[in-house]
Amino acid sequence: MMKKVVHLFFIILGGTMGYLYLPAIVQLLNVSESSWLTSSILGMIVGAIIFFILSYLLVNYIVNFFRWVEDALVKIPAMDLFFGSIGLIVGLVIAYFVNMPFQDMSIRIFSQVLPLFIMIILGYLGFQVGFRRREEFMNILKPAKKDKRRSNDEEDTDSNVQYPRPKILDTSVIIDGRIADICQTNFLEGTIVIPQFVLGELQHIADSSDALKRNRGRRGLDILNRIQKELAVKVEIYEGDFEDIPEVDSKLIKLAKVIDGIVVTNDFNLNKVCDFQGVSVLNINDLANAVKPVVLPGEELHVQVIKDGKEHNQGVAYLDDGTMIVVEEGRDYIGKNIEVVITSVLQTSAGRMIFAKPKLLEKAL
Repeated sequence: MMKKVVHLFFIILGGTMGYLYLPAIVQLLNVSESSWLTSSILGMIVGAIIFFILSYLLVNYIVNFFRWVEDALVKIPAMDLFFGSIGLIVGLVIAYFVNMPFQDMSIRIFSQVLPLFIMIILGYLGFQVGFRRREEFMNILKPAKKDKRRSNDEEDTDSNVQYPRPKILDTSVIIDGRIADICQTNFLEGTIVIPQFVLGELQHIADSSDALKRNRGRRGLDILNRIQKELAVKVEIYEGDFEDIPEVDSKLIKLAKVIDGIVVTNDFNLNKVCDFQGVSVLNINDLANAVKPVVLPGEELHVQVIKDGKEHNQGVAYLDDGTMIVVEEGRDYIGKNIEVVITSVLQTSAGRMIFAKPKLLEKAL
């Protein structure tokens, strides 16, 4: 379809130029004084034929150029494109008023070339200002939006309803897999946003030569397919990218600020950076720790010591939910099921650790 449009455009352009200029060119060259050679209709036909033939030589290049422009525009975030366009329009309007004094000049370079140059420069500067300072403009508009909401609240009580903010998934929480079960239980409200750069990182991990990384990447892609196809949640793919930011975690924080979203992760370090920059974050590990059974010091548990601990003479055991239990003086009980007494519990965003001692030692003391 695009090729047909290009051919039609060249035919119309060639016919117009032939109609306007070909008779004058024939008269200027004194090729013939015949009236049919200087006819505008003949010029239109000849021009249309010439440009139609020329279109076959250029159509592929033109179509590829338009597709490249289309792909580039699609990848630009909507907010960036909006403010860039506003800046471009403002720049062109300013250029129009600046060029008005040059229209009456008799010098050709001032009346035609200089206005075009000014229009290009101011249009470019306007686009750059609107694109690069979009966040400042958004912050200026936010108070106006809040005031408008307050006035609407006085007239209509339905405006008190606050819509849930979008949830942005990072790579670690997708690979972890528990996010699918959380979505299935409807604990996450709002739209699930999956950035394109996160998908790219997942695909890169899935194509890794390392078998462990490859399996983790494929697991993450399977989790996304399950969330999108099997679960009753709204999933959106964010096509934009922040090319000036190399790290994926920094891109996630930037995206959360742009769309006023919440980052969903189980990365302890990303959690801390989000808190520092004032970005809302949901940590899956915090949720998992919150719903784990409460274990208090002094309680007794029946566990199996599996391996050595980091410190001297320690053993390590695990509960059914994966919580690690560090058993003091438990190295001699590796591979055995024993009764332990809880001595202390350490809980952080990185997980929960339980410290215990064998019950037999407690009795001996």
